[in-house]
Amino acid sequence: MTTVTAQTVPTDAGDARVTWHPAARPRFVLALGHGAGGGIEARDLQALARVLPGHGVTVALVEQPWRVAGRKVAPAPKTLDTGWRGIWPAVAEPGLPVISGGRSAGARVACRTAGELGAHAVLALGFPLHPPGRPEKSRAAELLGAGVPTLVVQGGNDTFGRPAEFPEGGDHELVEVPWGDHGLAVPKRAGIGQEEALEIVTSAVVRWTASLG
Repeated sequence: MTTVTAQTVPTDAGDARVTWHPAARPRFVLALGHGAGGGIEARDLQALARVLPGHGVTVALVEQPWRVAGRKVAPAPKTLDTGWRGIWPAVAEPGLPVISGGRSAGARVACRTAGELGAHAVLALGFPLHPPGRPEKSRAAELLGAGVPTLVVQGGNDTFGRPAEFPEGGDHELVEVPWGDHGLAVPKRAGIGQEEALEIVTSAVVRWTASLG
């Protein structure tokens, strides 16, 4: 079993932290950022960190500087982008193609910066297509502007954007987690359990990463 290690990375937004879950024979590095309301303990991030190394993908869980500093509220999007740019040399250092990813606000960061950073692809978990109840405030342009193959994994009951609300076109694929909310949690009345919901997530990402050239 490979060893999980944590690395402090200075950025122009403060110190970030990268927790490495290495694959034995990696083809890609998947850098995953967290959302604005939580950290790398999110259920989907942890599930991917457990599963993907066994399928040739090293997972780098990235904590933005505001979380490392112990603050409770995420800064403005441009500051999140600054932190992400700052960690990029560290996740690119192994010399492998880097998939840029994250959940919620972290997914937006990955989409906004994919082109400039040279991301191989983007993984968007719980992409916040719009604020709850405000579909007119669409962020579809960020998703469509990523410019690289993109996988969106979205809860069927995500109030930040249900799967049917997502635009057609662009180089993205969408996988639905039935009954899932914004955090991909499923209610007890759902037809699937939480472990099964997470298996939908990990299986979709394993299949998608295997298909990337």
